[in-house]
Amino acid sequence: MALFRAAYLADDIYAVTGEALERRGIKLLLADLDNTLVPYGVPLPDDRLRAWRDDLAAHGVTLFILSNNRKEHRPRVFSEALQVPYIGHAGKPKTPSFYKAMEQMGVTKEQTAIIGDQVFTDVLGGNLAGVAAILVKPIRLAGNPGRYLRYAVEVPFRLLSRRGEAL
Repeated sequence: MALFRAAYLADDIYAVTGEALERRGIKLLLADLDNTLVPYGVPLPDDRLRAWRDDLAAHGVTLFILSNNRKEHRPRVFSEALQVPYIGHAGKPKTPSFYKAMEQMGVTKEQTAIIGDQVFTDVLGGNLAGVAAILVKPIRLAGNPGRYLRYAVEVPFRLLSRRGEAL
């Protein structure tokens, strides 16, 4: 049960500040792309997302996109536009991509967190890899009936996760 429980809950990524992450020794923030950073299908980052990335960087935190998107083009183009490192087709909740990102950035598990909108990929993967998991509300469910079902199944685990200051 604990593997499906996030260490922290937040309404969205903007509730997670560089200052709060720095206070907890986080240097690498792995982030899911679709429905966490932007809605599905949004091709490029906006100014608000760029400002959030800059706030993280000002506090010594590197944003790193860890996306399960099977199309290499999507995370690559988005990450290049945001000027952050990425791993596409990450295979979350499997842990190799988590370890690869940490190794690439030269940080430990204790210095790493993941932020995402899904319990069964982002939270489970983070817990299996030994990094702090931050669960956010999905940006938008519209457009795919399967998403409603998946998020409905996640409700009990969301309720068990800790609400409060996200890291």
